Amino acid sequence: MKEATQEIALPTIDAQRPSLQELVKRAEALQPLLRQHAVEAERNRRAADESIQAISEAGLFRLMVPKRFGGHEGTLRSHLEVSAALAEACGGTAWVVALTNVCAWFTSLFCERAQQEVFGANPDARVAGVFSASPHSRRVEGGLVVSGKWYFSSGSLHADWAVLGVQERDANGAQVAQYLALIPKEQFRIEDTWFTTGMRASGSNCIVAEEVFVPDHRLLDMGAAIEGNYATEFKDEASYRALFVPYAGLILNGPQLGLGRAALKYVIDNAPRRAIAYTAFEKQTDSVLFQAQIAEAALKIDSAQLRAFRAADEIDEAARRGITLDGVTRARIRADVGLINTHITQAIDLLLTAHGAGSFAEGSPMQRWWRDSNTAARHALTLPAIGLELYGKALLGLENTITPLI
Repeated sequence: MKEATQEIALPTIDAQRPSLQELVKRAEALQPLLRQHAVEAERNRRAADESIQAISEAGLFRLMVPKRFGGHEGTLRSHLEVSAALAEACGGTAWVVALTNVCAWFTSLFCERAQQEVFGANPDARVAGVFSASPHSRRVEGGLVVSGKWYFSSGSLHADWAVLGVQERDANGAQVAQYLALIPKEQFRIEDTWFTTGMRASGSNCIVAEEVFVPDHRLLDMGAAIEGNYATEFKDEASYRALFVPYAGLILNGPQLGLGRAALKYVIDNAPRRAIAYTAFEKQTDSVLFQAQIAEAALKIDSAQLRAFRAADEIDEAARRGITLDGVTRARIRADVGLINTHITQAIDLLLTAHGAGSFAEGSPMQRWWRDSNTAARHALTLPAIGLELYGKALLGLENTITPLI
């Protein structure tokens, strides 16, 4: 009797944790609000505060926070599905959520002491980040003093912490190591530099830090991390055993999937009410060519989603089993990331043509989705040409001389 009472009074965290389906439903429920603020967010070059607050209240910024801190400790698949659902309403806001959640994942790779400083007092703490490493640092007792500018930090306007690339060099200027450094918002400032044609709502501004001391426990060795050797003491947490670069690359595809789905639905829904100018077609749906364009675009979006979910499931399963993906698979996933973006941008191009020149009216969401998708597709970690060369070298057994980010 006593044991039964304890079980009822103290339910497990797993029992309270929402399922993937519930998290996706929460994201879908937010779509009307995000759509309402999408134009404003683009105009202001930042996600609307009302949207950020609602996303936080829905627990979607806790997606990749460990259960130890009241987070959902989600999978990569959950990351893709939630960010895709949000992007159906606003690509820039979804990008903020995607990048904030992956930075929560990065933070969960640090040692327990660093995790406690970020999430211990505030499980809703948001982290923004940039891989690119500043060379301006010097070793002092207990850590590094760092300075620098880190451009294009998505979500930085809403962040409580930043995780930033830092190089350590010896007295001769040679690189000793490269780290991700965790820095609280009180020690950095935001420089307003995000003036772009696409993904404007992401507010991906520049983080500036000057002579900031970062203790050793808030430095994550990037060389070790790329090979899956993380500082976290909680080795039984499968979500934080996934390989660094495949994980970091694939999360960039989530918003793209949502943008593609939104454009497809919009064109299909409007087709029965739109004629094809200078033809006998009073409805676009009567045209066989239009039908074929819709089918081709839908197939490209399907292909992108199938590739993204296959790669996510492979990464999640390897993490669950505690095994390391082989080099060919890692290279293929890097190539997948670029190809997924290509499929989506090509699909949206087809849909723009099928829908007609009205796609480019300022009042049409099509032109915003087109600009957002094409801007996001140019992220350096997703470039198709680099992915193809890496995968080709791996298939042929040739040395990778391009990048360690694989």
